[in-house]
Amino acid sequence: MKIFRGLRGRLPSHLQANRGGCALTIGNFDGVHRGHQAMLALLNNEARHRGVPSCVMTFEPHPRDYFAALHHQPDLAPARIATLRDKLQELERCGVDECVVLPFNAQLAAQTPQAFIEDILVGSLGVKYVLVGDDFRFGAKRAGDYSMLDAAGNRLGFDVARMQSYEVHGLRVSSSAVRQALGAGRMDDVAALLGRPYSISGHVVHGRKLGRQLAESAPGRGDGFRTLNLRFSHWKPAASGIFAVLVHGLGPHHDSPPLTGVANLGVRPSLDPDDVNGGRVLLETHGLDWPRALSESLPGGEAYGKIVRVELLHKLHDELKYDSLDALTQGIARDCDDARAFFASLHTQTHRQTTRDRI
Repeated sequence: MKIFRGLRGRLPSHLQANRGGCALTIGNFDGVHRGHQAMLALLNNEARHRGVPSCVMTFEPHPRDYFAALHHQPDLAPARIATLRDKLQELERCGVDECVVLPFNAQLAAQTPQAFIEDILVGSLGVKYVLVGDDFRFGAKRAGDYSMLDAAGNRLGFDVARMQSYEVHGLRVSSSAVRQALGAGRMDDVAALLGRPYSISGHVVHGRKLGRQLAESAPGRGDGFRTLNLRFSHWKPAASGIFAVLVHGLGPHHDSPPLTGVANLGVRPSLDPDDVNGGRVLLETHGLDWPRALSESLPGGEAYGKIVRVELLHKLHDELKYDSLDALTQGIARDCDDARAFFASLHTQTHRQTTRDRI
């Protein structure tokens, strides 16, 4: 998938006619849930019929993030389901050919609906087909709607279509529904809405090395509680707390099985806010059983700089503040025991299902 940061990377408008334009959809696509996936499948189909690439236009920051900062009202900003990295990966998995990431700033916020259509959709992108959701609004003060876009398409020579809400068991699938399920820790519901387990990916970064210090407080654990640290590049994640997880991407081969672990997603209330990550949201994952083969496959037994993906399967509890390293060590040990119990229950359920299938 080709990614364009802004419109500078696109071909000049006078070349769009030779290129054939694109089939476009517009939205934030936070989470790329099953409703988004259905829309993208339709977009790809329409693009193939027209012989043009499918293209997604999305925004960074989220428009509501921009207005929350503008009005100094952080509560207006929506909790973020996915990082931009994960959103782009999911769009690519859905078969999208191109993605334009527009910076949502004062200039874009003030642009009239007519200018958005004529300058961006037609002038810069050369759209041949535009697909939007049933609640789509655009332009300054959200003055543009589907009727305006449809009329412009008739006048300027591109097709416009609208897709109704996507429902599962009578419930509308939306980013808001995913955020609510994540906030409540209902990870099975999240997976049903997304069509996959919820995950966060990124480069492993350096932490405070506190896990090694905990070795002295954890008899029998020579490595203490060493963690893999991923930054969540938004200050307000939709999920937070302690989770049983699966870690992908650490084995010696691309198809190596995932490793079980327990992870903390949040601001780490037991740590000094002046730590190396500057108080930013972090996903810290401790492997339940780091195999020797894994240590041998990583230089120096370290994973810094490696790209991993962490699936958050089951929430154990919210973040807790511990008063001492001893208390923190005991808390982590309990979380590890609870995570092992969760994975053991999964194994039991899988075994029973396999037995029933054989019968």
